[in-house]
Amino acid sequence: MAENPKPVLRFAPSPTGMLHIGGARTALFNWLYARHTGGTFLLRIEDTDRERSTPEAVEAILGGMAWMGLNWDGDVIFQFARAARHREVAEKLLDEGKAYRCYATAEELTAMREEQKAAGKPMRYDGRWRDRNPGPEQQGKPFVVRLKARQDGETIVHDQVLGHVRFENSQLDDMVLLRSDGTPTYMLAVVVDDFDMGVTHVIRGADHLNNAARQLQLIEAMGAPIPTYGHLPLINGPDGAKLSKRHGALAVEAYRDMGYLPETMRNYLLRLGWSHGDDEIISTAQAIEWFNLESIGKSAARMDYKKLDNLNGHYIRETPDETLVAEVTAFLSRETPPRVLSMTARERVLAAMPSLKERAKTLIELIQGAEFLFTDGPRSLDEAAAKLLVPDARGHLAAALPALEATEWGATDLESAARAFAESNGLKLGQVAQPLRAALTGKASSPPLFEMLALLGREESLVRLRAYKE
Repeated sequence: MAENPKPVLRFAPSPTGMLHIGGARTALFNWLYARHTGGTFLLRIEDTDRERSTPEAVEAILGGMAWMGLNWDGDVIFQFARAARHREVAEKLLDEGKAYRCYATAEELTAMREEQKAAGKPMRYDGRWRDRNPGPEQQGKPFVVRLKARQDGETIVHDQVLGHVRFENSQLDDMVLLRSDGTPTYMLAVVVDDFDMGVTHVIRGADHLNNAARQLQLIEAMGAPIPTYGHLPLINGPDGAKLSKRHGALAVEAYRDMGYLPETMRNYLLRLGWSHGDDEIISTAQAIEWFNLESIGKSAARMDYKKLDNLNGHYIRETPDETLVAEVTAFLSRETPPRVLSMTARERVLAAMPSLKERAKTLIELIQGAEFLFTDGPRSLDEAAAKLLVPDARGHLAAALPALEATEWGATDLESAARAFAESNGLKLGQVAQPLRAALTGKASSPPLFEMLALLGREESLVRLRAYKE
């Protein structure tokens, strides 16, 4: 008995907008299954809708996939470029009597639907050209090509996630394969492309489940192998309603711009509808090792932004310091206008990173905590820092400066000098340290103060502190 071939999976987005969270999860599940099985993961851009497809959307999809780390195998396949092949299949089905030409006009079809609606019947094509041969009056008239679908019995979608889903064939009409201008429909293009690309597993959103029943009839007519299906329940917002703009960001790149790491998004989207026991933190290597179709849940998953934040905090703490500096640099370069860090600033951020990353749940928070390291000179005070530098506090700062200036400029010596000054003046350490922190960083909180004084060096630190001693 021959061995089963390695699975071939595909992610097939329409380039009509950004790569959304739901699409990113679909891509992730396909990618993980391909990597888990040693199979192939293909990317196909379904750009048959020429009016809505844009180059910008293609770039956004490719950019979102690249940022997520979902590398595909081979070249990107563009569906529209294969239109001649799609037409070839439709013509073959015509020749075999498995499809037919329908000359019904738009006016006729509108009247048909109005009658069905008035009679309380489902609105679907009634097969009026199914068994008719065109006469002389049809010569040169426009027609569409329709599939001659089975009219009795049922079509069963054997789904790895949702189980066996049955559709009465009487409810499935003869779908259009070629439009009157000769262009192939999405339904035809998908089935032909999957066949030609050798796709063995179709994992996609549950909103495609009805399509699966119709596509199965076309697959049968073509004599093509039936892929393994897995339809993923949709993602809901925190309130249980379908995820929409009112719940927050939908596009993957928006999460990048909110300071989330790609590792976080892979882990978080994996857990939106897939589980491995009680594990919440699942590395990409573990996900590849463990992923299967059987553990995909049947019910809709809910976005939980607090959980996303906490997970991102975990990955920030786990990420090597050098990698985080690169992430910060890339993040700043995408700002408008872009910010460029000097080599000195990068070295400072790298040195402070062990402390900085303990306090941040997003790259934005990390950058906010590190901004005092980016440039030299006196700091602008944020609101909280300004409240700390009241006249009394500035007096303590001015009085403490000679003690700091006279000490060795290392974290331990500076802390000892500040403590000694506080004790000799009947002050708590915080009454000295907080004004120092506010003047040094422009903020009320920061990584350990005396470490930051040592990191910035004597000259730069004193320039900043002296600016607020009066």
